[in-house]
Amino acid sequence: MSGQVALITGSSRGIGLAAAVALAREGFAVAVNGPGDDDELRAAADRVAEEGGAVHVAPFDVTDLSAHERALNGIEAALGPLTTLVNNAGVGVMARGDPLDVSQDSYDRCQSVNARALFFLTQAFARRLLARKRAASLFHSVVNVTSSNAVAVAEPRSEYCVSKAAASMASKAWAVRLGREEIAVYDVQPGLIATDMTAPVIADYEARARAGLTLIPRVGQPEEVGDIIAALAAGKLPYTTGQAISADAGMLIPRF
Repeated sequence: MSGQVALITGSSRGIGLAAAVALAREGFAVAVNGPGDDDELRAAADRVAEEGGAVHVAPFDVTDLSAHERALNGIEAALGPLTTLVNNAGVGVMARGDPLDVSQDSYDRCQSVNARALFFLTQAFARRLLARKRAASLFHSVVNVTSSNAVAVAEPRSEYCVSKAAASMASKAWAVRLGREEIAVYDVQPGLIATDMTAPVIADYEARARAGLTLIPRVGQPEEVGDIIAALAAGKLPYTTGQAISADAGMLIPRF
């Protein structure tokens, strides 16, 4: 995939790091991102570099819309023209509980990171691509990482669900706008994945998965979602756009 250049937000760990590694294996030059230039982000860059491709550390806060253009400029100066954006950065709720008790701060934080930043970083990326001549041999795409909670409500995390539903709709909106520009947009919706975000409840989910919550009776791993993201970004699902990919082991299939 020579010439493919990807930015993966929130890629210092978890699904984002797994996606960065998988894209590097596909031959992408990769920009890894976190809110700050810390040891964790540098370690992630080192891990991606082990795959043999070019890596750039791009620390910036995705919620700071004024930082988007500067960050994209820096990535392209280091790696070449971007072809791929993976919007993976996300946050959970500040406290699980009754929707009646959700704070404005927790609601706004979820919206700011999970939906608003995704929408406007996609806008900045798309404007950049449309302003230049793009090689027909390269595949251009946006891959958004939302959640099964874009579809299914988890009552103790209602504000998170609302933000992920917004992000999922943003994926559809951008797919409609960018399809005629030959830029594909996808919505990857992970289910029960073992990450730092799910660590406090993953043991319970593991038991529920074994009991039948998921059709494949186990929780998923970040690397599995990373491979899905890489397949989409590499154009391995040709003639597709706007799809929601349920990486959930069949959890949301209606059944008796």
